[in-house]
Amino acid sequence: MELQGLHGQVVDQIGLSLAAEETRAGEVLRLEDVQERYGVSRTVAREAVRVLESKRVVTSRPRVGITVRPMTEWNLYDPQVIRWRLNSPHRGAQLRELAELRAAVEPSAAALAAASGDDETCKALLAHARAMATAAAEADTAGFVAADAAFHRALLTASGNGMFAQLAEVTEELLTARRELSLMPERVDQAAVRRHQEAAQAVAEGRPADAAACVRSIVDTAHSEVEGLLSG
Repeated sequence: MELQGLHGQVVDQIGLSLAAEETRAGEVLRLEDVQERYGVSRTVAREAVRVLESKRVVTSRPRVGITVRPMTEWNLYDPQVIRWRLNSPHRGAQLRELAELRAAVEPSAAALAAASGDDETCKALLAHARAMATAAAEADTAGFVAADAAFHRALLTASGNGMFAQLAEVTEELLTARRELSLMPERVDQAAVRRHQEAAQAVAEGRPADAAACVRSIVDTAHSEVEGLLSG
């Protein structure tokens, strides 16, 4: 959940700064530095640090201060941490890691969803695929991304694996960031719509191998698009 209010803004600004390595791992901050730099009270600064600790971005110890942890120790599945990394010089590495994670998980989730035979899931996936088709036809990029995120959330949830289901927020953050960072083709590829429709149909017809293959094609193609845009 994204934090609101003043301390939420401070958390976001510090996180963006740390993801950009303006302050490096191992360096120590003081609460007074946070107060002075962001013009906030000690209470707000302390609350911001507490949130950063919960994300494993920093540690805070008496008589030591606030120590920045190595990025490998951060909660890299936290949507806000993902956003910070996507807005940093490490954007390419973050996008590749997310693509590799999706490729490892989503085809398996699709196969499990197809094996479950859940009618409500099938209806939801088909409906989200139709919504993607409608948005693409209307050149509604925001609507397309929203329907795409809903499709993958339904798919991961339908796997019946709770840990897979919790990756929906990670996928949604990636899909949203692609649009916000101009890492999508100018026009939605109709082939992408067809692949989602085929995946939904394979799940609905109880074809696990085909569902997995369709979803693997979706995530591999998305990865290739991002790589092409980054290199271009």
